[in-house]
Amino acid sequence: MFAHNKRLQYTVRVSETNPGLANLMLEQFGGPQGELAAACRYFTQALAEDDPGRKDMLFDIATEELSHLEVIGNIVVMLNKGAKGRLAEGVDEEGELYRSITGAGNDSHLTQVLYGAGAPLVNSAGVPWSAAYIDTIGEPTADLRSNIAAEARAKIVYERLINLTEDPGVKEALGFLMTREIAHQKSFEKALYAIQPNFPPGKLQGKPEFTSVYFDMSQGGPEVRGSWNDGQKWETVSDREQQLAVDGGDGSATVALDNEEEALLNQLAARTMSDPEADPLTGAELGEALNGIEPADGQTDDGTLLR
Repeated sequence: MFAHNKRLQYTVRVSETNPGLANLMLEQFGGPQGELAAACRYFTQALAEDDPGRKDMLFDIATEELSHLEVIGNIVVMLNKGAKGRLAEGVDEEGELYRSITGAGNDSHLTQVLYGAGAPLVNSAGVPWSAAYIDTIGEPTADLRSNIAAEARAKIVYERLINLTEDPGVKEALGFLMTREIAHQKSFEKALYAIQPNFPPGKLQGKPEFTSVYFDMSQGGPEVRGSWNDGQKWETVSDREQQLAVDGGDGSATVALDNEEEALLNQLAARTMSDPEADPLTGAELGEALNGIEPADGQTDDGTLLR
């Protein structure tokens, strides 16, 4: 059960309207790293979670993300307020009005003309929000890692938005939202490491002969080695031949067919077989001849086929 409190989690103070900035803020409203995506991701994970501690944490953070959606939505609306009335009432000349809503050089006219200066569930490029942003797989050790990464990405977007504005009130609100991404990362990481063992994700262990092998497949320049690909914990394979058919087979793909399947496949292969001795005249060659390109053997100077 949800109940709405009219007081925001963080006070929004916007110094002046700015439709262009409002449009950029939509990235955290209806974008892939935004607050709605986070709320839906954690809420759906909470529904399926069997561990009572993680379930409670996911519901708490999902609900807080909805409160952040409300904060960022209010920032968008407040930044649009000044232009909203001017556009709705048509008080300016057409050219001046157009310049006022596109002065930032981006798609801010979308939020003004199409959505009446509201906070639509689109990103800053006008792309509608999609449930495809939710990458839950239903395995806590995988989902918690994904959640940590999602919070990190959201923090980076907030940092970039903070760098785009000089409005002190907007900066403060964005700084709060950015900081809460850090807190959520900490909670998710603690929850992940409270599961023992938590690596590799899932139940099955990997094949031991391959879990600590590093295939050095990007060659031709400086080789940088570190703990991620070298040392006592790794077997580094740089030889190209040793990177092929590592299972000990011949590296081919085969399938077992019954007699009928094999006969039909052979019939298909025979019907579609190419003749390696054939050299048919093509439309491309005719075009080349018309453009004065030297004809290939078997053609006359005017491009006709010799018979």
